[in-house]
Amino acid sequence: MSSMQEKMIREALAAMDGNAAGSMQEKMIREALAAINGDTAGDIAVNLFPFIRKYTDGRVERLLTSSYVPASKDARGGVVMRDVVIDSGNGVSARLFLPAAATTGGGTRLPIVLYFHGGSFCTESAFCRTYHRYVSSLASRAEALVVSVEYRLAPEHPIPAAYDDAWAAFRWLESLSDPWLAEYGDRSRTFLAGDSAGGNIAYHTVARASRENGDDGSIQGLIMVHPFFWGPERLPSETIWDGTTVFPAFGVDWLWPFVTAGQADNDDPRIDPTDDDLASLSCRRVLMAVAGRDTLCDRGRRLASRMHGDVTLVESEGEDHGFHLYSPLRATSKQLMKSIVQFINQPSPPAPAPAPPMRWPATILSELDEWSTYGDDTSNSSQILLGMPTRAYKAIFADRLDTKSKTGPSSNTAVNASLTIGCRRKASKSTYGISFGRTRGYNYRGIAAAGSQRQHPFRGVLW
Repeated sequence: MSSMQEKMIREALAAMDGNAAGSMQEKMIREALAAINGDTAGDIAVNLFPFIRKYTDGRVERLLTSSYVPASKDARGGVVMRDVVIDSGNGVSARLFLPAAATTGGGTRLPIVLYFHGGSFCTESAFCRTYHRYVSSLASRAEALVVSVEYRLAPEHPIPAAYDDAWAAFRWLESLSDPWLAEYGDRSRTFLAGDSAGGNIAYHTVARASRENGDDGSIQGLIMVHPFFWGPERLPSETIWDGTTVFPAFGVDWLWPFVTAGQADNDDPRIDPTDDDLASLSCRRVLMAVAGRDTLCDRGRRLASRMHGDVTLVESEGEDHGFHLYSPLRATSKQLMKSIVQFINQPSPPAPAPAPPMRWPATILSELDEWSTYGDDTSNSSQILLGMPTRAYKAIFADRLDTKSKTGPSSNTAVNASLTIGCRRKASKSTYGISFGRTRGYNYRGIAAAGSQRQHPFRGVLW
């Protein structure tokens, strides 16, 4: 443990008042301090209570867990489920949640949600009771086919293992190789979602898809609920700790170095994205949900404000990190679920209408026809229509577009031309805003033109 971490522990313990006495945060601090001092808990190497502890002998104790439950084959709660293997080599699997109504016919395809559970990258599971219950409810209420991914956990499998597993799951989803995805899923309405660490994983999966697939429109939306992002500097919500919130800032400081096996610190762009990373996201819409008492809430707000495009920010006042998972019947939990369901089922924005075909006024057409028969020393030239300007002719030249400048001959390019506006011919008033021009090609000096000194002139309408 670093001297800085030890100093933070001692300062936090000294700052605690009587209201925090006996809290789990006090227990976490005292056990960590005991580990430093070599006391009764001296075999603890890393203490991230209430999530995980790692001991000096290599043992890992996961503290925040819920029991595993099997997939339900009957339509309990209106949803049928089954488990699938995505990558047997890395142990990547998933639980699929399908609204039972979809199996009764009708042919309506459902939105697909690829979901990543939270748990600080090191605890919880797609198959545990907490996420089984939550994702089943999401599938039922949103009428969506949800794929809840079981990815590898740190510290046994440090980051980027979780990112790699998420990418494998996304590629598997894209292939539509599963019969439920092929028969019931609407690939054009794919959403990536997650809470806490899962929100971070969902973000990075969208970012990778944007880099590798480009803006193909395949990802309709990104949903991040209380996502884990951090940084070296403190935001306002990270400076306030009353001893009762889930995440004290000094505890979060330890998390990323721990789950990356000491290979990264809190200035890592994977938890503190750059503006370029955010600008590259190609999903159509983003929903960011934050909780008012969550230490991470200002981090989520700032991330949402830096994103481009259609971004929805949902704030749950007076709530802490992950409240919706453990108190699903609370009014704020129901409202958060409603916001997510509305986001998933929101109609897609219409595709931009194709531009109408260009139609030339009769006065211009007559002049173009006259121009095509205009005789000069370039009678073998071909007529080329390059386009119409979006601004008036005078406005173009007001911006100092010097179309009369001539470039020198080059031995490296086949066509290096100079432009003469009007070709010594005065344009009529009816052609205001259109540039008539002729280019003269210089003699090409490359190998392919050896022995030939032909010119390649052409005429056209330029803008």
